[in-house]
Amino acid sequence: MIKNVLEYLEESVSRFPDKVAFADENSSCTFSEIYQQSQRVGTSLAQKITPGFPVPVWMEKGTKTIAAFMGILQTGGFYVLLDTKQPVFRIHQILDTLEAKVMISSRDYESELQKVGFTGEVLWMEDLLETEIQRELLEKIRKNGKDTDPLYGIFTSGSTGVPKGVVVCHRSVIDFIDHFTDIFHITQEDVIGNQAPWDFDVSVKDIYSGLKTGARVEIIPKKMFSFPTQLLDFLEERQVTTLIWAVSALCIISTLHGFDYKIPGTVQKVLFSGETMPIKHLNIWRSYLPDAMYVNLYGPTEITCNCTYHVIDREYGEGEKIPVGKPFPNERVFLLDEENREIRECDREGEICVSGTALALGYYRNPEQTARVFVQNPLNDRYPERIYRTGDMGYYGKDGNLYFVSRKDFQIKHMGHRIELGEIEGVMEQIDQVSRACCIFDEEKKKILGFYKGEIEKRELKRKMGEKLPVFMLPNRFCQVEQMPLTKNGKIDRKRLMEEMKGEK
Repeated sequence: MIKNVLEYLEESVSRFPDKVAFADENSSCTFSEIYQQSQRVGTSLAQKITPGFPVPVWMEKGTKTIAAFMGILQTGGFYVLLDTKQPVFRIHQILDTLEAKVMISSRDYESELQKVGFTGEVLWMEDLLETEIQRELLEKIRKNGKDTDPLYGIFTSGSTGVPKGVVVCHRSVIDFIDHFTDIFHITQEDVIGNQAPWDFDVSVKDIYSGLKTGARVEIIPKKMFSFPTQLLDFLEERQVTTLIWAVSALCIISTLHGFDYKIPGTVQKVLFSGETMPIKHLNIWRSYLPDAMYVNLYGPTEITCNCTYHVIDREYGEGEKIPVGKPFPNERVFLLDEENREIRECDREGEICVSGTALALGYYRNPEQTARVFVQNPLNDRYPERIYRTGDMGYYGKDGNLYFVSRKDFQIKHMGHRIELGEIEGVMEQIDQVSRACCIFDEEKKKILGFYKGEIEKRELKRKMGEKLPVFMLPNRFCQVEQMPLTKNGKIDRKRLMEEMKGEK
């Protein structure tokens, strides 16, 4: 039984040393090249960090980035990819949480990195790759490691206005990926088309499915998702067989009638997650690629990618719901009511909870938030058993499958990302000319609505918020109000806000 994901890479090196493992628009690298590069990075890094500590990576996703990730793992550390397009304010929040001593970057990003003001040591990838490998040093580090050591950190939206760093260990990824690749028959013959950013947990399935099975991972340039013809050309030219994409990415092709231009005939598997797949778009995909396998995946970052899946086995009509399905092996997924009693009957809603090896270690340097959602199983008073309360509501259908309903609180799913509306409100209220703010997610139109009281133009408000929040967290519509309506207990009356907005139309 393996205990470190580097063993995936080492096994693929022994089986396919000269096979291309990762390729981007302009370069590629074999399994043996990744391994050698990771050892060079690891040898240099081992002199500077302690196992179990984070190393942020300031690079776009690419072949050198994967070598940086693997090099960090060689030292027993864990990696955190920083989105170079995020506002500097948010990057500072993440770096303040990490308190990292070193960062890996490339000289290509030197001017951008200067704006961040990182106070630790920046290690340039170009220099790290010149390091002479010390195998004995790396072997000693590996011997002292264990499968519950952290592997990566991904920062998600936080209700307090500060992003939360989800930390996942080697064992959780190994347990999940072993089942994931087996269930969906991913092998060395596959070519995975990577859509997801590498600071988004969907990418974990691409990266580690490739490393484990020997499948080639083609890193699709982000710009192509604005031009479906280029995207479809890329899928065909690179002979992509497997798409593990966010729903919104799949919908780009179907919305813009991409299949009228070209059908990527090599695609055999289409796995989607992040939000509910619109039936209309699923049916368009199935009409053009009828022989492909389609899978609905569900699960938050805190349980290592996904905890349930459903293989689409029939035609769905408008108005029907696609189930999130059944649990992956070695994961227990169940529903609790408001009194923490288990729900077993059909059509009764409860909070979706998860237990098993796939649970994340928790939130980095955030014991309060960790304790709030990673809790003792209330159904078990016999021994410690940690579960994760997702905050999602679901129910069992008469077919025995689990169905997702909505968020329990004000966290939403938007453009494939989990977002705390409280974080957006906090940023809005930090602006001097705003005295009160409230954000509501319009489930029907899938839009974030930003209500505010204050003397500021909507365009200026959006500009100022864009200095602190990524684009996917900015309200799609701003609504200026004279007063915030309140409920009888003094809270903002969100229902009335929505009614008043609709009444103005």
